[in-house]
Amino acid sequence: MGRNPQSSGRLRPVDLAREHGLSTQAVRNYEEAGALPPAARTPSGYRGYTALHVAALRAFLALLPGHGHRTATAIMRAVNEGAAEEAFRLVDESHALLLDDRRTLRAVENALRDLEPPTTTAEAGAGSATGPGGTPVVPGAALFIGPLAEQLGIRPATLRSWERAGLVRPRRDPLTGYRVYDEADVRDVRLVHQLRRGGHLLEQIAPLITQVRAAGGLAPLEAALGDWRDRLSARSRSLLAGAAALDAYLRERERD
Repeated sequence: MGRNPQSSGRLRPVDLAREHGLSTQAVRNYEEAGALPPAARTPSGYRGYTALHVAALRAFLALLPGHGHRTATAIMRAVNEGAAEEAFRLVDESHALLLDDRRTLRAVENALRDLEPPTTTAEAGAGSATGPGGTPVVPGAALFIGPLAEQLGIRPATLRSWERAGLVRPRRDPLTGYRVYDEADVRDVRLVHQLRRGGHLLEQIAPLITQVRAAGGLAPLEAALGDWRDRLSARSRSLLAGAAALDAYLRERERD
């Protein structure tokens, strides 16, 4: 029958490992990485852990889901080295990253909500928009750079800069060499336009456009956004749980 980590004064690696379903080697690895404070050694070289190590292991494992292995290890190492302020900075940094992710998600959701149904080629052809050289935009035809820029109230040069940044990938007409924007291109342009109006930089927008393309459009992206929201909520809960366990460990260190 295993020892109770809560009541035993001197514990073996297996006593810590058993509570969390870990291997004894994992416990030793965590100690060597600095996630656990150094264990006392017996004259024969065996490790002896205490209640402090129990609290440290619980804190480290609780920090993992919200912070990731690298940051969780750095937090625990800082605490174990007496650099609590550095540990707090790392914790705050993870919260700041989560807040940035929430702002990005909100920006994408707002951009999608603000997007009006894209103008169809038939509607574009019914208006006065024309292609390069005064060529009318007719039903069934894709949009050229001039009419598309006019629809959005931007300059063609802006569309070209977005293309250089990889945000838009219009094909070229094989005869004229003019840029031709199909339905997917127009979708991407409109989304970039909304995000730019929201103050996002091109490098911030690029991964979002990649997600839209990977999802196959805006409609499938709604499900992806729902998953994104769920993951952010799970990270928030994980950060809370990690903070509680870290606080318990800090209190244990103060008593030790």
